[in-house]
Amino acid sequence: MANRNERNKLIAYWVTTILGPASFVIGGFFFITHGEQQIATLDALGYPEYVLTILGFWKLMAVIAILIPRFPRLKEWAYAGFFFELTGAAASHLLNGDSFAVAAQALVFLALVMASWALRPRSRKLVN
Repeated sequence: MANRNERNKLIAYWVTTILGPASFVIGGFFFITHGEQQIATLDALGYPEYVLTILGFWKLMAVIAILIPRFPRLKEWAYAGFFFELTGAAASHLLNGDSFAVAAQALVFLALVMASWALRPRSRKLVN
């Protein structure tokens, strides 16, 4: 029974990691290449276009940190970065007067990132 639970937890970890943190490869790419939609969104929020390059670079670095084996402290920083980026995105939309539905998109990804963090195997954790 314990083996089955561990297996299910590992499957849930990889599903949430692929749908959450790993999906940021796409966003990171569109941010770095200054996709049309990303420029329009940042412009509507009042952020300068160069923020796309900064966020895109760090999104891609965080995905790499989460996916590669070892380096548990780096993984903690990557998960923290996603937490700050996604809560900041949700707050930016709400404070800009956008609907909750728009802000909720970031919160859905935040839930996936948090689930990935909570479900990660022992080999990917800082262990005291």
